[in-house]
Amino acid sequence: MEEQFILRVPPSVAEQIERLMNQSAAGSSSNPEDASLDLSFSEDGRSGTFMIGNQSFPASLLDLPAVVESYKTYDDSFLVKTADIGQMVMVRQEDDPAPEGVEYKHGLTPPMRDARRRRYRREPDLSADLVNRVENDLISIMQGVSVNQNTSVVGAGEGSDPKKAAPARAPEPEAQEPAANGEEAEPDRTDSDESDN
Repeated sequence: MEEQFILRVPPSVAEQIERLMNQSAAGSSSNPEDASLDLSFSEDGRSGTFMIGNQSFPASLLDLPAVVESYKTYDDSFLVKTADIGQMVMVRQEDDPAPEGVEYKHGLTPPMRDARRRRYRREPDLSADLVNRVENDLISIMQGVSVNQNTSVVGAGEGSDPKKAAPARAPEPEAQEPAANGEEAEPDRTDSDESDN
């Protein structure tokens, strides 16, 4: 497979590049100085300069939010995959602001506008305590020890069969007090009661 990237340029630069390509295809190049294209990057590898002729434009190397596949065809019938493209060189005018970060937040087409926020799941907010507690519960379950909802561990004694361990006894619900207006009070609901419905 080949190594490829997307080159995104302003409309005025695109016209110049198209003119240069047409001239080189026709074999008529009046001045080789005007027909030069150059792309160079600084030490960080993310920012650089794009030169076309005597003009220079700032450029940035950005990661795309999704991988784009590139294909070639020789007979307009069969397609051959040539590369997976994951980066784009964005050339901008001198007065345009530099993009923030190393990842371009939009895709290449209008449906992929703001793709990172709209298309991909956010990482869940988990506390380290919750992760450790769940991990310890899973390890206990794998070792044959049952864990009840109150996170107290009820284990089988040494030498006894783990399948015959006595289940933990659920606490009995407290009696409901009548409401002040004489109607029956609604019982308190827990998360497990809501999931049963």
